[in-house]
Amino acid sequence: MARQALFSGLVYDEREIPVETVHIGSEAYYMVDDNGFHRHIEAEEVDRQVLAVFIEQLQENKDLAVEQALKFIGRDDLFTKAAIDTSVRNIDMEQIIKQGIPEQARNMMGMLGFRIIINHHGDLVRMDQPSAPEDFD
Repeated sequence: MARQALFSGLVYDEREIPVETVHIGSEAYYMVDDNGFHRHIEAEEVDRQVLAVFIEQLQENKDLAVEQALKFIGRDDLFTKAAIDTSVRNIDMEQIIKQGIPEQARNMMGMLGFRIIINHHGDLVRMDQPSAPEDFD
């Protein structure tokens, strides 16, 4: 079980009402208000669904991700490309869950319009993600 909710502040219910993050003991839960009944959903269950979507999208766009990472760090040599490519191919969901996502990154995601919509069972309904403009280079 997770001790932290990776996407705290970014999760909403199907009515688009923010879902509260609570702790029971040391474990994190997303609390969905189901017409007055508070359903506690293990944060790790929701977080794994969201991370799986992210990882799938990254794998589908691996070449673009590697290219952008090389531009970001200002390097374009074969060894750096190979290292980034390997990192993208070998993303460890367990490590992300253990390490967490910095609060500043979550805040930035929220400011950009990122939202996770779940139902009262904790199933991922959809993710609202900001998209790049059509003329993005």
